[in-house]
Amino acid sequence: SAVRVTIFGAVVALILLLIVFEMIRRRRLQERYAILWLLTAVVLLVLSLWQGAIQYLAEIVGVAYPPALLFAVALLFLIVVVLHYSTVISRLERANTTLAQSIALLEHRTRDLETSRASEDVQNEMQTRD
Repeated sequence: SAVRVTIFGAVVALILLLIVFEMIRRRRLQERYAILWLLTAVVLLVLSLWQGAIQYLAEIVGVAYPPALLFAVALLFLIVVVLHYSTVISRLERANTTLAQSIALLEHRTRDLETSRASEDVQNEMQTRD
């Protein structure tokens, strides 16, 4: 049963690696965001295949069933990835708000300039008629 969990963990890590590389290749995922996913997959693969490491870490942490530590590590990495993306989204949201405000100001200034230019044209036309 522990061997099955180990094989399952290794297969999942390999599939994750393949998916991330394919997404990078198709330009659906930028390299800087892929680093956390690649790190997650590599750590899972190493821990899945290197039984001594998972046994040693399980003893240190006090986990009775070492393969369960593999999934705890995966969960920890996923939490780190989600936290990272939350900060990225927050930064992008602030930048988006700033851009929207800048566009609104530019549109307002453009309307003011068009209005003042139109009124100048009307005044100039009236003066040429006189």
